[in-house]
Amino acid sequence: MFKKTYDTLLYGMAILAGLLLVWLMVSVITSVLMRNAGLQPFAWLFTSAEYGLLYMTMLGAPWLVREKGHVHIELVTAALPATLRTIVSRGVAAACVLVCLILAWKGFDLVLTNIERGDYDTRAYYFPRWMLTIAFPLSFGMMAIEFSRFVFGTDLMHSGEAGIHE
Repeated sequence: MFKKTYDTLLYGMAILAGLLLVWLMVSVITSVLMRNAGLQPFAWLFTSAEYGLLYMTMLGAPWLVREKGHVHIELVTAALPATLRTIVSRGVAAACVLVCLILAWKGFDLVLTNIERGDYDTRAYYFPRWMLTIAFPLSFGMMAIEFSRFVFGTDLMHSGEAGIHE
């Protein structure tokens, strides 16, 4: 039950990140067309694009970890014997878990601070700031879970092959 709910959340976040990418394209094209027509683009287009960049990055990152889509260089790990490569790969994944947990904790602290202070983002929208910063603990927490799969699971982050694999 938990796994299915978690996977639904992970893939839902990835789909939402993809939709936000489409929105970014539409908002930029609209802004450019309006400027070329001599019109002033709507202020909310800029703000929604900024929010979209944040949410797109944060919401898509956990799925990207699962799919091994983050950029990493395998030049060193490819040169290692299989046993040592396994140790190094799991060590790197463990370091990633630690960093993600720290960032999730600091992000959660930021959300609580935003709620406690009643912070608002007051550009084109009057938007509670915690609604922006909630993406940090959610995303980094889920990335910690995904990286931990490479620490404790059978799959490794590093393939042992240098070069581009697409």
